[in-house]
Amino acid sequence: MPDLARIIARNRAGEAIAIPSVCTAHPDVLEACLTLAETLDQPIVVEATSNQVNQDGGYTGLKPADFIGFVKDIATRSGVSHNRILFGGDHLGPQAWRKLPADQALQKAHQMVADYATAGFTKMHLDCSEGCAGEPAQLPDAITATRSADLAATVLKHAPDPTKILFVIGTEVPPPGGARTDDHGDIQPTTPQAARATLDAHREAFTALNLPLDQIGGLVVQPGVEFSPMEVHHLPLARDPGLLAALAKWPGLCLEAHSTDYQRPEAYPRLAELGFAFQKVGPALTFAWREALYALDTIRAQNGWASGPSLPDRMEEVMLANPAHWQAHIHGDSAAPRTERHFGLADRIRYYWPEPKAQQAVQHLLTDLQDKRLPNPLLAAHFCAAEIAIARESRHSLPRALALARVQSALRPYFFTGPRS
Repeated sequence: MPDLARIIARNRAGEAIAIPSVCTAHPDVLEACLTLAETLDQPIVVEATSNQVNQDGGYTGLKPADFIGFVKDIATRSGVSHNRILFGGDHLGPQAWRKLPADQALQKAHQMVADYATAGFTKMHLDCSEGCAGEPAQLPDAITATRSADLAATVLKHAPDPTKILFVIGTEVPPPGGARTDDHGDIQPTTPQAARATLDAHREAFTALNLPLDQIGGLVVQPGVEFSPMEVHHLPLARDPGLLAALAKWPGLCLEAHSTDYQRPEAYPRLAELGFAFQKVGPALTFAWREALYALDTIRAQNGWASGPSLPDRMEEVMLANPAHWQAHIHGDSAAPRTERHFGLADRIRYYWPEPKAQQAVQHLLTDLQDKRLPNPLLAAHFCAAEIAIARESRHSLPRALALARVQSALRPYFFTGPRS
């Protein structure tokens, strides 16, 4: 039984177990995540989104096979076993081309999922919930399910081993204006009735195409976690939205939670208890990387070691020179625009680290600190004792090791179940 199916079975049997799915293409962040999984002897899912990686290259410039090769190269260099890494595709559907008419966008989506399957991705989140040109922004379950089933057939046709494919369905894209809160300020979870409707629609659509229902292994729903530009909506630990009841007729299926970034550590085992065996994280990881680099930049400036502009100033220049990744998302409503560009929880700055000027600025920072004495009292103002200890044991230079350790601090709460059995 594949790792994911085994985790689902244990979760549905009542065990508080889950697997983290990390969604990032940042090489250093990936190294930190993979190394932590290796250290803890845990499996990990690495996901690519449809706008990040596709047959046109996405915003990373990587096609599906390129992405898998990219991640495996990092694992090899870091001494991480390839066997513990599972590859997932997130929001696979027409989203990247939704400005086109539906038939054209879906044709592109079919090519994309074929390439994902051929490359070796096995966890496939099919999401056709967003409308294309001339359609409503959000589509009803019946249309979403029919289109997703069509994509599933393409996946199975192109997968080297179709039996290894696990489909995830559903979406928790917030309604226009953002996720709704209740009278207590908490995010409203998906209702069991809505979850059952999504499952029923997909059952009908998959059955119509004679597709295996037992390969639907995950349902994306909203458990009540979210983050806005400057605020985290934490999981109400005592609340049970009753979503497990919606899975009664689906013994091989678990729940998947997106936007679990920045939650308190106790939220992750609680989510597992509620049936969320798949827990997605993305921006919090690159946020932690940025946080560590800015801390190192402060140390550099405070000690008079800087030999040029600060890293934040360099990154501001890079972001202003190419506002495409933040302009439509940052309006200064919750903080000053510069503050939100650098510190917003959606972490729009993550799109800019691959820029040559950004890479040069980071390398300049690490070089400035390379041979400097960094005693613990100096570091303790910016890094916790565990991060400092881990960094001092690392094979990397201390400044880079501290940044990697900060990323691991962000991911560590997701590994709450101990080594796999």
